[in-house]
Amino acid sequence: MVNTVHVIGNGKTASYFDNENAKGVRLTCNLPPFSIDNVYATGVVDFKMCRAITAGEISIPGMWVCGMRPKIYAGENPGWHMKYAAQIREFYTTLPDYVNGYTAFNCGHMVTHYGLTKFAPKELHMYGFDSMFDMDMTSCTDFYLPSDRSNDNNARLARNWRGIWPKIFEEFPNTGFTIHGKHDKIKFQLPDNVRTVIK
Repeated sequence: MVNTVHVIGNGKTASYFDNENAKGVRLTCNLPPFSIDNVYATGVVDFKMCRAITAGEISIPGMWVCGMRPKIYAGENPGWHMKYAAQIREFYTTLPDYVNGYTAFNCGHMVTHYGLTKFAPKELHMYGFDSMFDMDMTSCTDFYLPSDRSNDNNARLARNWRGIWPKIFEEFPNTGFTIHGKHDKIKFQLPDNVRTVIK
């Protein structure tokens, strides 16, 4: 058990993370939006990211926690697995029963769930999770791996992603969650163990 875990996502408000002064375990998602010191692990969850790593289009520094699809990819591409095994801290393949398949369990979900399960923190702070507040689905990963950001797809993603968060918070009632955002108009009901902090 640790006191504090910080999860740094890929939205614009990731910049609210205080790299110099934040104490606790640091977890990042995909390719971190800026250089972050002392990261315990970066989450990798999808085939697209694995293919980009294989092609040399993306280089993710430090240690990784890989989800189910990278585990499948590693099994199908043993050369890839051997090349990057030293960076893979572990495979985390847990899928909560309230999630409808691995494609719905995005990198932020997986890394947060991993941090909660692995460290049982008293507090978990979240930065760069802008899609909880607005229809802004943009991610710094988009600069390296283009994604469909059309209005219809954004609405679909927001609907799928937002529905999972309250269930994660409820699954871990002994952790206090702090979501750092640019306003307090979060788009779903928060349980008592979650608060928002406005920059």
